[in-house]
Amino acid sequence: MRLTRFTDYSLRVLIYLGLQDDQLVTIRKISDAYGISRNHLMKVVSLLTRMGYLKAQRGPGGGIRLARIPEDINLADVIRDTEEDLVMVECFDEEGSCVISPACKLHHIIGEALNAYISTLRKYTLQDLIDPKDELARLLQVERNAA
Repeated sequence: MRLTRFTDYSLRVLIYLGLQDDQLVTIRKISDAYGISRNHLMKVVSLLTRMGYLKAQRGPGGGIRLARIPEDINLADVIRDTEEDLVMVECFDEEGSCVISPACKLHHIIGEALNAYISTLRKYTLQDLIDPKDELARLLQVERNAA
């Protein structure tokens, strides 16, 4: 299974904002830090905002920030919310037409594997991805406030 680039970028945006201690950040800053397309990030940020992961403030001095604390952002939820589907084989699809579906055991085995995958992701939050923050902040050139 491979996550889409959209989900990858969603996780990267959340990681970057998780390092920010609730400061507003521009899409340009995130784009520059990762070296990825601003246009693509705008779509990612738009969806994450609509889904309640981010808060956006428009206008001069505007930007984005996390809408929840990192401990409340579960990785399984993010992946389920940003992946178009988790159909791994044709028989998972309601419109699938595999002729051996009625007798095939693959559906159950792949389903069990997918459930284990989601179950593992459910154990982790954004906080697990950003703790400790120092090395990530250095790599992304995020200036940390001394607390």
